[in-house]
Amino acid sequence: MPAACSRDLAAGRIWGEEDTGVISDTDWGDRAVCRSADPDELFVEGAAQNRAKAVCTGCPVRTECLAYALDERIEHGVWGGMTERERRALLRRQPTVSSWWRLLETARLEHEQLAHGAAPVEDGIQVP
Repeated sequence: MPAACSRDLAAGRIWGEEDTGVISDTDWGDRAVCRSADPDELFVEGAAQNRAKAVCTGCPVRTECLAYALDERIEHGVWGGMTERERRALLRRQPTVSSWWRLLETARLEHEQLAHGAAPVEDGIQVP
């Protein structure tokens, strides 16, 4: 695992722009299931990636992790349950997304609201 990636993950590095209204979570890395995993198990190739992706199943910060990897264009390892190949394909299919964090967080909030029968969410704000 590249040293920069391990530092970023451990710190739950902030991403997003200042003063744009984007809420950045500064400690998501501390809540990650993989925090106690061996980094060599997450930065693997081939069939071993399926085992690495399984670590992400049920992780409470999977969305934040994936958004971080997409926004920062991290090229190695499994982040948020996706391999580098899967992330590259997603980035190619959606080249106009400027903030994956905002997109994924809004989608997650909307899903939670709909699951609980509440009003939908737009840009992180509940719509009546």
